[in-house]
Amino acid sequence: MIISPSVLAMDYSRMKEQTEELNNSGAEWLHYDVMDGHFVPNLALGPDLLKGFCKISPLVKDVHLMVEEPFKYSNVFAKAGADYITVHAEVLYDYIMIKEIARFIHELGCKAGLAVKPMTEVEVLRPYLKDFDLFLIMSVEPGFSGQTFMPGSLTKIKALRSWIDNSGSKALIEVDGGINMETGRECIAAGADVLVAGSYAFRGDVRKQVQSLVTGRSSIEAGK
Repeated sequence: MIISPSVLAMDYSRMKEQTEELNNSGAEWLHYDVMDGHFVPNLALGPDLLKGFCKISPLVKDVHLMVEEPFKYSNVFAKAGADYITVHAEVLYDYIMIKEIARFIHELGCKAGLAVKPMTEVEVLRPYLKDFDLFLIMSVEPGFSGQTFMPGSLTKIKALRSWIDNSGSKALIEVDGGINMETGRECIAAGADVLVAGSYAFRGDVRKQVQSLVTGRSSIEAGK
């Protein structure tokens, strides 16, 4: 299980301190949300800040683009240091364009991800199981941290897990929104590989919060 704490929820008055805590927490990835104020009603985080994180954190930079111009911003954030770049299916209007964005991100030297919002059917992802390295299930409406997990997301995770396994794809399933120890355990049981934790991860002791998510996986495996 990969834990990818979302730095959108970080206290930026303590950025260096909390990044050091994150580096030593047991998390493998750092989740970086980008919002353009159009696709979602919020603005966050720019390429220069990502460059800063690249200097002070060795964690995998997991960049989630909530933007209306995914080709433009994929190029910008690849240059800023992204390892994974995930774009939204909702802004890519046909089969050819979705195939093309996967190719484009790979040519930039990054792993490619495809995300869906809660009201988008997971079936949208099925034709692209071998084109992308990661599929992101949004379990809250994108744009703001601190929202409550939508239980219907578990059905999407289970379906996607079955399709990926049966296709022979190596793609990872990531879940973002309302993740805590309880909902994280439910997502793991449904078949998730990566948990994005924002408010939960940065609430108090970062290492303790991250380790509680790792422990959730261990308890599930012990019960099998």
